[in-house]
Amino acid sequence: MDAIELLLNRGSFGKLEEPAPSNEELQIIQRAALRAPDHKGLRPWKFFVYQGNDSLKQLGELFLQAKLKSEPDLPQAKQEKALAMPFRAPMIIIACVEYQEHEKVPKIEQAISCGCAVHGMLFALQAQGFAGYWRTGDLAFNPFLKELLGLKPSDEIVGFLYAGTPKVSITKPDQVVPEDYFFKS
Repeated sequence: MDAIELLLNRGSFGKLEEPAPSNEELQIIQRAALRAPDHKGLRPWKFFVYQGNDSLKQLGELFLQAKLKSEPDLPQAKQEKALAMPFRAPMIIIACVEYQEHEKVPKIEQAISCGCAVHGMLFALQAQGFAGYWRTGDLAFNPFLKELLGLKPSDEIVGFLYAGTPKVSITKPDQVVPEDYFFKS
């Protein structure tokens, strides 16, 4: 796929199914993430990849544990929803920023760098015929999920990248008019 074509037509696709990227395709996605802009080369990123029924079930259990710690009286329907959330796609990558103290690189730059890594993964997915979408939601801000993932309280979950094969044809997204956002001085 032509790079400019991809840049101008990348989209998010919420309805995903098998197959997920193969190990070789995942390697390309990972390498694309690691090319994100990164002031001073801190590499403040950590990514957790969940793929396959057992792995996604494990993630659902983590989601449920975190939600129950936050809300011990969580209704049964919401418990079942937490367990089912990972099965929205055949692969989920949790993107995290592990902040590092640096006099020239503030935390905001490190978080943006992680966001750029996710953006790179979205491009790499679509370039290989897959699709993805980036979600946050309450679990991205749940301190208990961070703990279950082995993150420090000061670290952050930047988002959940759901990845797989789109259930519908990939169509060009609505085009946005640059003049609405870019202003010459």
